[in-house]
Amino acid sequence: MLALWLLRLAFLAMLYLFLYTVVRALLRDLRAAAREPGAELGRLVVVASTGDPPPGAVFALDAVTTIGRDVNNTVVIEDPFASGDHAALTFRGRAWYVEDLGSTNGTYVNGSPVEGVAPLGFGDEIQVGQARFRLDRARR
Repeated sequence: MLALWLLRLAFLAMLYLFLYTVVRALLRDLRAAAREPGAELGRLVVVASTGDPPPGAVFALDAVTTIGRDVNNTVVIEDPFASGDHAALTFRGRAWYVEDLGSTNGTYVNGSPVEGVAPLGFGDEIQVGQARFRLDRARR
């Protein structure tokens, strides 16, 4: 009878030790993630523009980045040929994609019109209205 109780207590102690180890590892990972700022996935460099933003401006990209005239977009451009919500860049897995959001004048990748969702590579140029952007790798 005593051996059974000792076995139960040993099992309970091992269970609590396991839970303590799991919680400690989770807290360590959460603290490490909080210390590191959000990793930059890529950059959008303005190659040519007639208004704002000026050529040479650089935008850090999030997993979903929107481009257009509306102030709620990630990249706001002052261009009469751009729609309010013109295009969206998304990072899926390990690749970038651009999608035209039903704009009036269309979105172009390397001079070709985008229909639906189009894949992007680093160095590709995206044209929204009269503004041209280049997709670059993130700074390390």
